[in-house]
Amino acid sequence: MALTKFKSQLIADTGISMGDEGKGRLVYEVIDELKSQTKKDNIAGIVIKVNGGANSGHTAGNVKLNLLPAGVIEKSVEFLAIGCGVVADPRKFIWEGEPLERQGYNIFSRLVIDERTLLSDVGHRLLDLAWEKYRVNVLKEAPRGSTGRGITPSYMDEVGQFQIWYSDFLGDYADFEKKLAGQLLRACDTIKYVCKVSESDWDGFFDILTNAELRANAAAIEQGVFDKSEFDFSVFKGKNPFELDIEKTVKIYWNAGQKLAKNIADVRELCQKVLEEGRYIIGEFGQAYWLDKRHGFAPNVTASHTTVPEFFQSAALPVMPVHTLGCCKAYDTKVGTHLFLTKMDDEKPLTQKLKKLEFGTSTGRQRMVGWFDCVEKADTLRYGGYDDLIINKLDALKCEEGWEDLNVCVAYKDPETGKEYEYVPRSDSLRKKLVPVYAKLKPFTKDISNVRSFADLPKEAKDYVVFCFKTIVRLANRGKAQTRVPNLRYIGVGPMPAQIIRDIPSAEELLKM
Repeated sequence: MALTKFKSQLIADTGISMGDEGKGRLVYEVIDELKSQTKKDNIAGIVIKVNGGANSGHTAGNVKLNLLPAGVIEKSVEFLAIGCGVVADPRKFIWEGEPLERQGYNIFSRLVIDERTLLSDVGHRLLDLAWEKYRVNVLKEAPRGSTGRGITPSYMDEVGQFQIWYSDFLGDYADFEKKLAGQLLRACDTIKYVCKVSESDWDGFFDILTNAELRANAAAIEQGVFDKSEFDFSVFKGKNPFELDIEKTVKIYWNAGQKLAKNIADVRELCQKVLEEGRYIIGEFGQAYWLDKRHGFAPNVTASHTTVPEFFQSAALPVMPVHTLGCCKAYDTKVGTHLFLTKMDDEKPLTQKLKKLEFGTSTGRQRMVGWFDCVEKADTLRYGGYDDLIINKLDALKCEEGWEDLNVCVAYKDPETGKEYEYVPRSDSLRKKLVPVYAKLKPFTKDISNVRSFADLPKEAKDYVVFCFKTIVRLANRGKAQTRVPNLRYIGVGPMPAQIIRDIPSAEELLKM
C-alpha cells in the first residue's frame, strides 16, 4: 500500500501545477497519519508557512485561510510558524486570527512570527495596483492578474535592501517610523512619476482595497468581531493626490505590530528544538511549481520561491533530507491571465459544473478550468521532485450519462510543424504556439464522495487515476529507466478530512496495471 513511512522529520506540502490544488487539506491528513504511526499526539511540532503572503489562500477542514498556516485546524500542533520567506501585513494576522479565536481555535497562543518575516503594508498594496495600471496603460500589455495584496512590491523591497522586518516592532518607535515613512514616500513617488497613475485611479485604489477587505472579512463583520470602519483604507489618504497620511499610517501599523509583539521570535531556534525532540515540521507552501518566480512563465508568476529549497531558507535550516508531497487536482485550474493550453470548452456541462466549485480562497476570483496536464506535472517531478503524489477532487469529475469522454493531456503539438513535445518548453514564444495532445478516457457516473477504498472506486475512475499516474512517471523519466517514481499517497474525494482514499496500491503495482 502507498502509506509508506515519511523519510524525514521535514515534510514539504507543495503544489505541482498552478496553485489551488488543495494543499491545505493535506496538513490534517499528514498529522493524522503521523499520530497513527508514532502513537504520539503532539508529534507534529510546527506547521510553518514557507513563502508568499496573504495571496496564497488555503481551505482546511472547511476553514478558509489566507495568511495563517492550515495547522490552525489541528489542535495538537504546538506552533503555527511564519517563516522569514513570508511577507505579511500585521493587520491581516489580526483580521484572520480574532474571528478564528471566537470559533474556538487557539491562534495567538500558538502563533510564532519569525523576526525576519518581512512587513507588507498599504504602500505595497497601492504599488501592486499601480504597477497593473502601468502594465496596461504605459506598456500596453495585458494585465498580470495580481491579487492586489502587495506581495510583489514587498519582495521588491527585500531585493532592493529596503526591507522592514517584524523585529522592528520590537525596537524603537522612532526607528520604525523612519523606515516606514521612507518606504511610503518612495511608494507614492513611484506611483506618480513612474507608473504615471491618474488622480482618479489613485482615488479609486482606496475604494478597491476597502471593498476587497470588506468582502474578505464579511463574516467577521456580520458576527460583530470587527466594525466596517476597520477596513476603510481611505484613512490612509493624505490631503493631496499621491500623498499618504504618513503619521497616521505609521501609528496604525506600529499599533498592529505591538499587538503581535509577544508572537515575534526566532523561528530558527524553534525548528531546532522541535527536531531535537524527534518531532516533525510541516512546511506549507503557497502557490505551486509553475508559479515560482524562476521556474514559471513571467509575468504570470508569484514573487517568491515555491519549491522545496525555500523550506531551508524560510526556516533557516541547513540542507537535510525532506519528504515532499506533490499536490494536484484531478483536473487543472488557473486564475488571472495565464496561458492555459488545456482549458476546457466553457459550453460543456462538465466545465459548467466545475466552474461552480472553483473560486479563489484569497480573492474570490473565478478560476478557469481545464483538463489534467500530465506534462506539467511530469516536469515538476523531474526538476522539482516529490516523494508522494496526491490527487484531489477526483469526485468533482463525476459525469452524467451522455457526457463526453475525459481528456488527459499527454503531450503538446506545434500545429505548424507537427512536432510533438513531451515536456514543457521554456520558451514562452514557442509554448504559445502549441496545442494539447489528448488521450481520451471513459467518464464515471457514480458518486464517489463516500468511497474510502481504492478497490471500491468505479472502474472508470480507477482507470483515470492509473493512466494519469503512469503517464506522469513515463514523461518524467523521458522513456528511460524509471528512477523518478513517487508513491500515489492520497486521493481526495471531497473537501472534508474524512473524504480521502489512503489504501492505494504501491507505485510498482500501479505501473503494472
